[in-house]
Amino acid sequence: MSVPHEKNPPKAFDIKSAQRALDLARETLQIEADALLALKDRLSDSADGSFVQAVALLLQCSGRVVVSGIGKSGHIARKIAATLASTGTPALFVHAAEALHGDLGMITENDALIAISNSGEAAEFLAMIPIIRRMGAKLIAITGNEASSLAKLADIHLDARVDKEACPLNLAPTASTTAALALGDALAVALLDARGFREEDFALSHPGGALGRRLLTHVRDVMRRGDAIPAVSRDTPLPATLLEVTRKGMAMTAVVDDAFRAIGIFTDGDLRRLIESGQDFSKLKVADVMHANPRTVGPDQLAVEAVDVMEQFRINQMLVTDADGKLVGALHIHDLTRAKVI
Repeated sequence: MSVPHEKNPPKAFDIKSAQRALDLARETLQIEADALLALKDRLSDSADGSFVQAVALLLQCSGRVVVSGIGKSGHIARKIAATLASTGTPALFVHAAEALHGDLGMITENDALIAISNSGEAAEFLAMIPIIRRMGAKLIAITGNEASSLAKLADIHLDARVDKEACPLNLAPTASTTAALALGDALAVALLDARGFREEDFALSHPGGALGRRLLTHVRDVMRRGDAIPAVSRDTPLPATLLEVTRKGMAMTAVVDDAFRAIGIFTDGDLRRLIESGQDFSKLKVADVMHANPRTVGPDQLAVEAVDVMEQFRINQMLVTDADGKLVGALHIHDLTRAKVI
């Protein structure tokens, strides 16, 4: 009966071990930083250099950019594809091994393939390339070996070689994957700039993120409507006005004319000041104490514009009116908070 292999028991993590960990961390970061700086220095300054050629090829691609890799390079390829797709370049990830078992059908003659392999000798890519060539798709290789088979077979080769890995054994892909990732990011940034990709375009592909909410959320999306809008006529007695303020829970009410145009606003702050003045509420109408010409926002304006006005004038509520001044909604700072606009 064989005895299972027993791993060495973990060593105690003492001060010496902690210092060793910190030293290795700093060395790792330095090695990877050096690799990126070397990569930067290798980029040709000429207009016909390989990086510029790669950007031009991808801009001219009428299909999608397919990014592929295997192992750790596969993880890097997946991230690059995601970055390209979110910055205006239609892209997808195809695993190099899965490509040989059916996923090559995802690639068309109009696509461009970015193949990532540090050695440039991954068997999966070498089996794929004849088929890619027959299709007519273009090939960009990112490798750490410009003399490799993949580099020689590619339309464009991007040199991502590193002097050494950050791994103390010089085995685990570390600096090399960092270099490939950075080169992919550089391509994505150059492409988004060449496409005129804007902040608004980024928001469209990130509607669930903070930027998307800020740039895509309009006042109409978060305002209160219909019966939820606190509103009274100018002749409403103040006690009845206070009931409307309380009932609608916005700490204010709009004051409207017969055409439902907003002509004023009465807030909790106005009520506090009125109490301090000692006036008899029963003899007042809301028109006597309202603020005329209230600050308003249009339903089609961005919600962040309403936030800017609220912050500028230190108010917590705004009335929403159409082009004719008719009251169509009401907005509270809490509505914007719940919608995560702020």
